[in-house]
Amino acid sequence: MAVTFGMWQLHLREVEQRAEEAERTKDEAARRRAVEERLRIARELHDSLTHSISVIQVQAGVAVHLARKRGEEVPPALLAIQEAGADAARELRATLQVLRSAEDGDSSGLGQLDSLVARARTAGLPVTVTVTGAERPLPPDVDQAAYRIVQEALTNVSRHAGRAGGGQVSASVRLRYTPDTLTVQVDDDGKGDGARPAGARPAGARPAGPGLGLIGMRERVSALGGRLHAGPQDGGGFQVRAELPVRAPS
Repeated sequence: MAVTFGMWQLHLREVEQRAEEAERTKDEAARRRAVEERLRIARELHDSLTHSISVIQVQAGVAVHLARKRGEEVPPALLAIQEAGADAARELRATLQVLRSAEDGDSSGLGQLDSLVARARTAGLPVTVTVTGAERPLPPDVDQAAYRIVQEALTNVSRHAGRAGGGQVSASVRLRYTPDTLTVQVDDDGKGDGARPAGARPAGARPAGPGLGLIGMRERVSALGGRLHAGPQDGGGFQVRAELPVRAPS
């Protein structure tokens, strides 16, 4: 009986070791597949976007150089294209680095908000920024989501402001810090039908389906357990408002 019991214990330990080894092998295979997929995406992004962004940068740089050489004033829109190209190249490099690394992350955050607002102003969109509450470091995912929401909202206003027929469109960015949440709100004053994101109509009209930008915002906010409102305002214009839970980094 003692020998049988000993053999049974050895067999049990062997089964447990095999189960643990199988689980480790499964995890390693899953990690390997994930890494391979990240590298594939990185290659696709590099091949499809790097060349196009480089061409935009070169062409914009040449146009700025020729204008200055002729003693002409460089159009603000051209300078905005040049800056946006440089920023897109920087973000693409950062994204590729993340995809090729073993850790997740994003270099974009509210620390770059001033640069984002400056580019919007250079492109001809007046923007004001208001911060209330105790400003403090945020968890990386919240920081990134807040920046991306402002970026997408301002991009939508700039894009559709070009179609506005009545006056200069302006936008306001408001950040409100509370102990539990960060509220990000972007409003435009609605001058002209064009000052609304794609798919949005004037107040009182039935809105069309949301654009991909709004869908991306909702996905970011939902992933963090927050709430998002995006739609026309009663007095005209369009508002994007996101409430993001602020969880202390572990």
